[in-house]
Amino acid sequence: MGGGGGGLTWAQLRDVRCAELEGAADGWGKASNRADAARDRIDKQLLAGLTASQEGEAARAAAGRLRALGRNFQYIYTECGLVRTALNSLAQELRGTQRRLRDALEEAAALKFTVGTDGSVSYPEAGENPVTEKKLRGGTASGHAYPLTAPSSEFTSPNPLAPKAQDIADRIARALSDAAETDARYTRTLRKLIAQDGLKVTDAMWTDVNADATAVRALATDYLDAAIPHDATPAKRLAWWQGLTEERREEYLAVHPDTIGNLDGIPAAVRDAANRDNLALLMGKLEGAAAEDDRSRTMLAGLRSIDGQLRAGGHPPMFLLGIGDEGNGRAIVSYGNPDTARNVSAYVPGLGTGLDETFAEDDLKRARDTLVGAAEYDSSTASIVWLGYDAPQLSVDDITGNTDVMFTDHAEAGAPAYGDFMSGIAATNHHENPHLTAVGHSYGSLMVGQAAQRDGGIPGVDDIVLVGSPGTGADSAADLGVGRDHVFVGAAENDPVTRAPAKGEAQGMGMGALGGASAGAVLGGPVGAVVGGAGGAAVAYFAQDAQTAESEIWFGTDPAHEDFGARRFRVDEGPRPIMEMGGVKAHSNYFNPGKDVTSADNIARIVVGDYRDVQMDERRRG
Repeated sequence: MGGGGGGLTWAQLRDVRCAELEGAADGWGKASNRADAARDRIDKQLLAGLTASQEGEAARAAAGRLRALGRNFQYIYTECGLVRTALNSLAQELRGTQRRLRDALEEAAALKFTVGTDGSVSYPEAGENPVTEKKLRGGTASGHAYPLTAPSSEFTSPNPLAPKAQDIADRIARALSDAAETDARYTRTLRKLIAQDGLKVTDAMWTDVNADATAVRALATDYLDAAIPHDATPAKRLAWWQGLTEERREEYLAVHPDTIGNLDGIPAAVRDAANRDNLALLMGKLEGAAAEDDRSRTMLAGLRSIDGQLRAGGHPPMFLLGIGDEGNGRAIVSYGNPDTARNVSAYVPGLGTGLDETFAEDDLKRARDTLVGAAEYDSSTASIVWLGYDAPQLSVDDITGNTDVMFTDHAEAGAPAYGDFMSGIAATNHHENPHLTAVGHSYGSLMVGQAAQRDGGIPGVDDIVLVGSPGTGADSAADLGVGRDHVFVGAAENDPVTRAPAKGEAQGMGMGALGGASAGAVLGGPVGAVVGGAGGAAVAYFAQDAQTAESEIWFGTDPAHEDFGARRFRVDEGPRPIMEMGGVKAHSNYFNPGKDVTSADNIARIVVGDYRDVQMDERRRG
């Protein structure tokens, strides 16, 4: 490709005022900030005050209108922020190209070359013909943005200035070509950042916003992406964020809410703001696929439920510390601010958990129940539910597909992410020595156990709580890095998951012996215990009654057994498994003060470090 850059002259590129582009970006940034402030006032003041003080149809209608208005302001905030970042990124790219052009022009002037309006470079006589002893004639070099496949006449000129002129002409041509490509690329994206007349934000518009954000991210790779410390420790990420200007922080939040919201080490309030915006983008993204995709439809329902709870406000305040649609979905929700709370717990759910309505209702409630209970003993408390990994899933239709729960793969894969998250909580917490508690339920207790057995354990964690556990993969509580006396175990006598047979025992329970109806029990301890399926859970439970002579269960030593050496706290026995699907209620009651007040209260006391009044129970023997 030779010549200039699509009609752009080198004089125009030389004289581009990038500062004016940045000034325009500042204007869009101010509009974005005003919209964000308005949205924040609606959500946190007007809407929260209305729902707390008013009831009835009129109040509900007014709240609905306020939510719609807040959504409109959120749309304006996001789109204006995207325009700002696009303009700033454009200015940065053009400034770099402009600098290369000016360097070439300055070199031409120093050599007394003449640069034509078309970018060609003329050079004077120079050197000497060895035969005639006359100076070699000058010439003109035409620039090429990219190397030619064959040399031109300029390259063969014996004039010693010819190669230098050709180099300068090529650099000018390349700068013009790059500038023209940059201009076209940004023009295409900026033209898409428009809103319809009479703004009324719809789900379809959020789908469009998600596409806009993706396009601007692609433009701003060098401008913003390269500086994000993905591989740094949470403490270093916090230092990076604190060192940014306010304007640059705003740009990251506008363009990369998905990254900033899920980056361990970023302050909780910032992650919450980023993730609330990313939540809207994710709902827009999934909206388009939900009609034909069961996974998208299921995940969208979960996101909408979380969004509704966030917008409802109330007490305790919610912080969205993570959200994503990878795998089975990601969601991290805190009740209370984990940066300002003296006590912080992070609960990991287990088997069958994914980003759906059940998670948004049941698992969030467990974290909230823990916060409410703990706050009775110390109000400086935050309680988190952490769905930052892919828990094994259950398939009732295909029992052979449930074998994931038999292995530690999912737990091992999620352990590093949980460790990084807790390290981030420790880094951003304002207290010198916050009290951190890792809580694992069901397969989530295995994941917590795997995280605890990594080098260095779980950063910052003082206590570990395991409930409904099929084992941690450890032989002893001493292996979990916090000391035996700081590992607490709740195991209901009628929770068959805590009595899942050891692998060798399960293999000895031949598949045919129990029949197809009870295949879930045979397929491996935890599966049979939870799936149930025409009595599978009860079969696993009663079969285990005859096999309790050893302390080994499915994933290592039974955490409730004396051989493990943890502190077993008292919980209700729970109802015995019944012969129907979903009949393992004792496995699900640990956090619920309405169904197991003893367990819920003990967990709350551990979370605040009130060990003295935790009701203890005897460990299993034999």
